[in-house]
Amino acid sequence: MQKCVDDEYTRGVAADGRRGVAFRRCRPRFVAVEPGCAGWLCYHAVPMHIRTHLLLPVIAATMLVAGCGSDVARKRSIILAECRLQNLATAAQCGELDVPENRAEPAGRKVKVFVALLPANTLSPKDDPLVILAGGPGQAASSLAPFAARLTDIRRTRDIVLIDQRGTGRSSPLTCDAFKPRDDEAFDTDPVPRARTCAAQLQAQGVDAGQYTTSAWIADLEAMRVALGYERWNLWGGSYGTRVAQEYVRRHASRVRTLTLDGVAPPSLIITLDVWRTRDAALASILNACAATKACRDALPDPKALLSRVAADLGPSGRDVTFVEPRTGKQERMRVTFDAVLSALQPLTYLPEMATLLPELLGLAAGGDYSPLLAANVALTGGMNEAMNAALHFSVTCAEDVPRIKDGDVAQALKDLPGRELAQRLIAVCGIWPRGIAPAELLLPLQSDVPALLVSGGMDPVTPPAYGDTVAKGLSISRHVVAPGYGHIVTPHACGPRMLAAFVESADPAKLPAACVTYFEKSVPPPVWSNRLEPRP
Repeated sequence: MQKCVDDEYTRGVAADGRRGVAFRRCRPRFVAVEPGCAGWLCYHAVPMHIRTHLLLPVIAATMLVAGCGSDVARKRSIILAECRLQNLATAAQCGELDVPENRAEPAGRKVKVFVALLPANTLSPKDDPLVILAGGPGQAASSLAPFAARLTDIRRTRDIVLIDQRGTGRSSPLTCDAFKPRDDEAFDTDPVPRARTCAAQLQAQGVDAGQYTTSAWIADLEAMRVALGYERWNLWGGSYGTRVAQEYVRRHASRVRTLTLDGVAPPSLIITLDVWRTRDAALASILNACAATKACRDALPDPKALLSRVAADLGPSGRDVTFVEPRTGKQERMRVTFDAVLSALQPLTYLPEMATLLPELLGLAAGGDYSPLLAANVALTGGMNEAMNAALHFSVTCAEDVPRIKDGDVAQALKDLPGRELAQRLIAVCGIWPRGIAPAELLLPLQSDVPALLVSGGMDPVTPPAYGDTVAKGLSISRHVVAPGYGHIVTPHACGPRMLAAFVESADPAKLPAACVTYFEKSVPPPVWSNRLEPRP
């Protein structure tokens, strides 16, 4: 007779290198077990005939479990080895796949596509992993390892796959001195000179920057699926990653089991142009919330006029300001223009907790104290700049977005917006950047019956909930969850990982955990922080 200890498991290693749960830990009542020793490794104190009797079923079970999931391993043609990802405590399994830079010239220059696999915590994983598609464009999926690590419910039964888009992270990144991350990134308001230098540097390296498009990325993803041995997989895309996910479904629907879109970008979205109006609307909403809140209104009597006051203080050519660099504690002095202030504001609107500080930060700036605003930007964007590849961003947007801008569109879309000159300079980069080709269907709405979960944050400044509603019209089996109190990208927060796991498990958007959906749908924006010294309810 055996006594089994609940919730304790013996971990083993399968023939394909996977680590996972082998079987429950059971201790025969008549067997002496060495203190601290667990499971079937501890039967050394039992006579041989008893040990053999006990170990036979164990060996048989181990062989059976180790054989499970081996179909994927047998089909796998890419070599994976243990590796480490930044901000991930545990090891991953990583590899590289060589693909043509230009698929019209298969014998030409090759690029490497990097994959990191977080194996399922079982020896018999399901054969349809979750694939995380990063945003930007320009973000490396490997930088989302901390998010992947939170998906513990999914990893109980499925692998999680992180693939860096070509040109980002460890996938033959588009590297040039001109676009190396800089501390004053937010204050460089004209990217054209740096872009011109970078384009020349890439050309000198033999890189064809026009080949780093969404279409090329889709082809890389499909090649990686085949190399990893998966018949189908589940897609999670965030922000620009939702464009990638939709396009992959358009071309390879039979290879997608479920589709999760968080921060939904419709195919018709012109990233370089449309985000300026939604960002401006988000900032206006924050200032309106201040005007509607007595405590904030008392501290800042006219919040809607703050930007105008800042513009008047800086003047047309800007002025030198001093601020404390939050990472070093040292005083820095730099020339700050009104465009630089607008650029510094943009990333702060993405996170509701930071957005609630904006009226106070602008109020201080209007009074001549720019240190809190500039320090907040540097503190927030330091790691973000390292995870993004500016050159890849331009390769995608110059091929797919800017060519769709017609005469008069810029003037109409940016009319009366404070950031119109910033937007025009970004668009101007495409006048000197190598331009790839985008297929016409890339901008068409997706029509699909792949089960889909769409998630939007009510405070999202770049992909508002209306975009999710638009995309959902073409997805016959879908559900759109809107979280009014959240910003850009929702599923990593609160019970989001559990909601995602439930959807991936059931492949039915109608079977989401009701309590979690209610939590998100009833969320409210955090209160505006109206006074940096006095706490308010």
